[in-house]
Amino acid sequence: MEDENEVELLQRYRRDRRILLNYLLSGSLIKKVVMPPGAVSLDDVDLDQVSVDFVLNSVKKGDMLELSEAIRDYHDSTGFPHMNAESEGEFFLATNPESSGSPPRRAPPAVPFVVPSPIMPDLSSSLPFDATEEDEPAMMSKSQSINTTQGRDLTVDDIDDFEDEDDLEELASRRYSRRSLNDTADLVVGLPSFATGVNDDDLRETAYEILLVAAGASGGLIVPSKEKKKEKKSRLLKKLGRSKGEQVTARSQQSTGLTGLLETMRVQMEISEAMDIRTRQGLLNAMAGKVGKRMDALLVPLELLSCVSRTEFSDKKAYIKWQKRQLNMLEEGLVNHPVVGFGESGRKASEMRVLLARIEESESFAPSVGELQRIECLRSLREIAIPLAERPARGDLTGEVCHWADGYHLNVRLYEKLLLSVFDVLDEGKLTEEVEEILELLKSTWRILGITETIHHTCYAWVLFRQFVMTREHALLKLAIEQLNKVPLKEEWGPQERMHLKSLYSKVENEEGPQELSFLQSFLIPIQKWADKQLADYHLNFSEALAMMETVVSISLVTRRLLQEEPGSAMQHVTDGDKIESYVSSSVKSAFLRTLQDVETMSNATDEHPLALLGEETKKLLRKDATVFIPVLSQWHSQAIVVSASLLHKLYGSKLKPFLNGVEQLTEDVVMVFPAADSFEEYVMDLIASSGGQSEVSLKKLSPYKIETISGTLVLRWVNAQLSRILGWVERAIQQERWEPVSMQQRHGSSIVEVYRIVEETIDQFFALKIPMRSGEMNSLFRGIDNAFQVYAKHVVDNLASKDDIIPPVPILTRYRRESGIKAFVKKELSDPRLPDMRKSRDINVLTTQTLCVQLNTLYYGISHLNKLEDSIWERWTRKTKQGKSSNGDSKKESFDGSRKDFNAAIDRICEFTGTKIIFWDLREPFIENLYRPSVSESRLETLIEPLDVELNQLCDVIVEPLRDRIVTSLLQASLDGLVRVLLDGGPSRVFIPSDAKSLEEDLEILKEFFISGGDGLPRGVVENQVARVRQVIKLQGYETRELIDDLKSASATDRSKLGADSKTLLRILCHRCDSEASQFLKKQYKIPKSAA
Repeated sequence: MEDENEVELLQRYRRDRRILLNYLLSGSLIKKVVMPPGAVSLDDVDLDQVSVDFVLNSVKKGDMLELSEAIRDYHDSTGFPHMNAESEGEFFLATNPESSGSPPRRAPPAVPFVVPSPIMPDLSSSLPFDATEEDEPAMMSKSQSINTTQGRDLTVDDIDDFEDEDDLEELASRRYSRRSLNDTADLVVGLPSFATGVNDDDLRETAYEILLVAAGASGGLIVPSKEKKKEKKSRLLKKLGRSKGEQVTARSQQSTGLTGLLETMRVQMEISEAMDIRTRQGLLNAMAGKVGKRMDALLVPLELLSCVSRTEFSDKKAYIKWQKRQLNMLEEGLVNHPVVGFGESGRKASEMRVLLARIEESESFAPSVGELQRIECLRSLREIAIPLAERPARGDLTGEVCHWADGYHLNVRLYEKLLLSVFDVLDEGKLTEEVEEILELLKSTWRILGITETIHHTCYAWVLFRQFVMTREHALLKLAIEQLNKVPLKEEWGPQERMHLKSLYSKVENEEGPQELSFLQSFLIPIQKWADKQLADYHLNFSEALAMMETVVSISLVTRRLLQEEPGSAMQHVTDGDKIESYVSSSVKSAFLRTLQDVETMSNATDEHPLALLGEETKKLLRKDATVFIPVLSQWHSQAIVVSASLLHKLYGSKLKPFLNGVEQLTEDVVMVFPAADSFEEYVMDLIASSGGQSEVSLKKLSPYKIETISGTLVLRWVNAQLSRILGWVERAIQQERWEPVSMQQRHGSSIVEVYRIVEETIDQFFALKIPMRSGEMNSLFRGIDNAFQVYAKHVVDNLASKDDIIPPVPILTRYRRESGIKAFVKKELSDPRLPDMRKSRDINVLTTQTLCVQLNTLYYGISHLNKLEDSIWERWTRKTKQGKSSNGDSKKESFDGSRKDFNAAIDRICEFTGTKIIFWDLREPFIENLYRPSVSESRLETLIEPLDVELNQLCDVIVEPLRDRIVTSLLQASLDGLVRVLLDGGPSRVFIPSDAKSLEEDLEILKEFFISGGDGLPRGVVENQVARVRQVIKLQGYETRELIDDLKSASATDRSKLGADSKTLLRILCHRCDSEASQFLKKQYKIPKSAA
């Protein structure tokens, strides 16, 4: 925070300082202000480099102010640390006084040593990131002046001592520091290197000389006046670090037309004014006496060597450097890379190399001897070089075109340097405003350099593309594509251009060895390789630049189509789709490898299995590819997503397969890996299926992981183990069950709750398995749970006694008699009832009414919760499978049908057993043994109502409401069964007469109303239906004996009874009829013995 405040204060200080200086210098406080050399007004002076102390002293003294002296004073003071003034002993401060305590008491050193300022470097390093670009040059100039390597400080008088080349190097360094440029070292045009060591600066300066020659051919070449003034101004601007708007000559001061455009080109190409003047003057001198000859037919390097003297350079070093460049250009243009073969001129070429070497050697001799040798060599060189330069080519006539720079390798390099002038010197990513005029001017060089429309568009596209790679300015890439689209196809070439371009080949050395390249291949193959390299990993290179990616794909495909026309091209049979497919494959593989590395790092920091992490990250990678990159690539390849998804599926599968082969049990690793793998595979298949086209074919080509099959086997093993555990818990729960209500509100046993708990735990564990499952595993779980509940229901009813043990045996049928019977028969009859033994009686007595009701309640709890359990399972299964294919209605209905059936059967059996037990066991004596004994009038049904009511209340107190009617109905059925038993099988101790029918009907009504209970009991209709069968028996009791006998005879003969009864019922009524006629009939017809009663 303090650093930010210091920066703000510094900026405010600088603004206030400039305002103060401007006020002092513009007002009347100073007698006269003398501008420094090259400055016209205060606008041309950088006030940041003017010493305020010097100005104030001039104001105090009233003297004339020379700004050059104020600037000198400023630079002199920046080399020293701050001084503590106004004290008797001056000393240097190397630290902050406020934090350093009292000043030192020792004397300062006698000779002060110049040390770097402790404040300025800190300020320069703490400049804010959002410093304006206008402030940047001034800041840089200060830094340069502070850290200069000169032995002394820069002054205005010393400016003239700097060479132009040094000025340009400084300007270039400042220019490229404004933008962080990308490295283009691997982006090199496919041309051989120069044997003479010609560098980019040599090419740039020679290209400018050719531009001047082309301008001179049209009469636009003049030598500017006031050279010294302009040169001084240019140097001053460069050395003092002008602001952005002042670093180049002001546009308003430029000349218009060709002269102004050439001046702009000079600045753009970073050519010093001194060199410009020397070249112009040399070319004009070369044309002297050459009447009728065009300037563009001159042998430029030779003419400049002849017409530019050593005295025009500031020092010998600069001249030697300039001469070396001209000699190298002659050798490269005429000997090393000529467009026309030498033929018989081969010997002259060798002589020319010797002459070039002697001219260079002359500089090492004494001035008089060296100059003489140089003049002689130049004369001999002219005799050899002119014929070589004027060899006809492309149908030109001798003397019309000079071919010194018409060699393929040299001319395009020179033209490339000319094209670079279209970029703004202050912003390399932008084109200058005069781009159209510059390009039109460059056309004048085509005749000299042998440039055609095709060559121009190709070179311009190359220059734009290379500048795009440096600056990443998207607009440049689009312009490069426009230029490539303008390159005509081979069938559009004219015969002359076809012949010319066909001859342009170069041999280069690369990794594959020597290779011969055509013109288009030399320029387009580097573009193609760069685009291929970028798109081969578009996940990395274009993650935040989709628009640029689309344009790079476009330039790649445009370049590929142009290269396909070249003979011997390896791309002739490669389609756009093939190219896109190769990009997708390469980039996906690279991205997957990075994902593998990331997963290795992530797995070390987490407990998750690496394959699970890899599955998740691969899915993310595919999702990004499908949503971000594939929409771009689909413009050229509609099935790009299929390529990406299939490849990632294969790559992940190669890592997953060893794991799948080793899986045998359902482990934690399986639970982590399988869901991730299945989710990824499902996403792959969805993407491929949605791609349209040949999606079915693409899906068939996939090698599925078979996660569901493998996991299904593992889940079945797990389910079977869990089901065995559930059965064990069922056995244990039944053994520990005491059939006591859990509470007053929960009147069921605890065992069913325990069974449901273990079942629900198993279901929770089942659905907690986040691995793929099929419906088979689900059905297996259902069957196992269904079987567990069936086993539970079976165990509940297994403890019930047999019905035969409760109901006494039916007495032997006898007929009515008056006299006493035979003793032996009576003994036999008395021993007939055959009561259960003691063990069975104990088992029956243990099952009290309350126990039986708790069992019924428990079974009802089991069956009532089945629906909820079933719905919960299906709902969770539907969510798990998403589509819910397995959750159809039919399978739902059948899920727990076995359990429901067994639960209902168990409830019915216990209800029947409970009613039978109450009537035939608990109320055996008052009901079965004593009712209507010895006669109806002596033992009526009324006496049974009270004990029946006690039993019924006991039932209703324990039984749950939904089962009340079922258990009471069972009791009603048992009561009616007991009543029928008394009427038809009451034994020899019971006899009835027709008049008893009325009493029996009354008793039946009492029993019926007891169970209806005034509407609080069973529904009247249910009771009436149950009573109907007993009512028929009572009705038969009211018939006379003769009617019964006749009806029995009729029923026995024709199986039809007029009274609506079967023969067995009629027979039993006659056996209990207190009537001699009935006894005689039974004796005669059925041989039934007499009763002992």
